[in-house]
Amino acid sequence: MYYFDYSATTKTDPKVLERFNEVSQNYFGNANSSYQYAKDCKSIIDQSSDIIANYFNVLPNEIIYTSGASEANNLAIKGVAELTNKKHIITTKVEHSSVVSTLGYLQSKGYKVDFVNMTKEGTVDIEHLKSLINDDTFLVTMCGVDSELGIKQPIDEIGNILKDYDDIIFHVDITQCLGKVPINLDNIDLASFSGHKIFAPKGIGALIKKNTVKLSPLIHGGKSTTVYRSGTPQNELIASLAKAIELIGPNVEKNYEIVKELNSYLRDSLKDIALFNSTDKSIPNVLNISLPNVSKQDIQNYLSKYEIYVSLNTACSLNNDYSKTVYELYNDMERAKSSIRISLSYKTTKEEIDYLVSKIRSYLNENN
Repeated sequence: MYYFDYSATTKTDPKVLERFNEVSQNYFGNANSSYQYAKDCKSIIDQSSDIIANYFNVLPNEIIYTSGASEANNLAIKGVAELTNKKHIITTKVEHSSVVSTLGYLQSKGYKVDFVNMTKEGTVDIEHLKSLINDDTFLVTMCGVDSELGIKQPIDEIGNILKDYDDIIFHVDITQCLGKVPINLDNIDLASFSGHKIFAPKGIGALIKKNTVKLSPLIHGGKSTTVYRSGTPQNELIASLAKAIELIGPNVEKNYEIVKELNSYLRDSLKDIALFNSTDKSIPNVLNISLPNVSKQDIQNYLSKYEIYVSLNTACSLNNDYSKTVYELYNDMERAKSSIRISLSYKTTKEEIDYLVSKIRSYLNENN
């Protein structure tokens, strides 16, 4: 199999799976029970939380475990909205569907959502962002890296601006940042992410909520690991998430350089046949391309016959006909309709890239 869809999900790392099995077999008890074995199970969760908290430089009690980033995004946005009388939110047009849909829900309840302009490189227009802020603004929510073009937003700069506004919460979906680029949460109030993007199992993620933020629970019931998300604690999933972060965290910069070289190699191999939609502000893990006059569904099906797997756009997209991010950036529907996302990992090889490019060329030769 030739896998080029790492931005959608990843295969569970063997060491992470080993940790999952160990905890599942030996520490399966309900960590909220009061007997000694339950306390042993809780200690596994506490150890895992310490690992995650140390990586993000936050407190363990600032971690709310969820089923993934979609739930975390819903919890962050709805949870903040329910506890304020203000009605104005600022976001971008390149957000994940779990943010877009949540904001759409709030709009139906009377909230106003403004979309900040983007620069020609796909980053937030800082001056326009400043101009959108008003006395009714209570939340700015955006992704750290968008999932379609891999564009890295100036989160540190935006956080520095927003910290001067005591009543504005800054929420960042860091799902596509985690494990790929260094992350600084000092000026971020809420941060969402999923484990399955970093070689952990599906079904586990988190919302990091700074203790200064007031939040209403999305799922009510008894206390789990925090009062903000009820349900029996996910011992083995939490331990797996911690193991994945423990493995990938120290190697972020080294892996970045590996992927950067692979991205450059891929670009050189495609430069005579493809338009590059990813910009200079994109992280190297994503190369979004358009193949003019090519049906992206047809070429995806063609590549699949050779067990080569690429994405047409983000798997959670509400509209699979075209890339909303490509269209937002280039205002070219044909380009947006023919876009393909190739996402790389430090585990990708040049031999895999050679095979991918050879089959793309074969398709073009057969259909021209």
